[in-house]
Amino acid sequence: MFRSLFILFLVIPLIEIYFLIQVGKVIGAGWTIFAVVATAVIGAWLLRLQGFNTLQRAQVSIAQGQIPAIAMLEGVALVMSGALLLTPGFFTDTIGFLLLIPAVRQALIKRAFRNGQFVFRGQTMHSYHAHDKSSRETTIIEGELVDDENRHLK
Repeated sequence: MFRSLFILFLVIPLIEIYFLIQVGKVIGAGWTIFAVVATAVIGAWLLRLQGFNTLQRAQVSIAQGQIPAIAMLEGVALVMSGALLLTPGFFTDTIGFLLLIPAVRQALIKRAFRNGQFVFRGQTMHSYHAHDKSSRETTIIEGELVDDENRHLK
């Protein structure tokens, strides 16, 4: 694990430096800096839109009594996408933008499920209302709790 992280933190910056130098040779340093900043701004805007969409899907799943596992994992992928987009460079921006595409993101999550990296045991939440025939009858007593010991502090 440590070795993999070490290689990752060594190789990715080298790739980024290489691409920045190559692009800088072609379009110039000023335009390269502009492109890096522009991809971060555009990525942040797209990330915000995708985040709202994912949150809405999670809320719909919860309202239907389902566990929003896919939506939660999409949220994790969006956090990773945001981190990659805010990292200066073209290589990480490319990966970050790929994670912003819902079809790509969902395919990666489904692949992780198929490979056994995640185990999902679906459960549904049931709510029982007083008008449901299947629910047991309960008595609800509404009340208010008053703590007399803290009353003198007010």
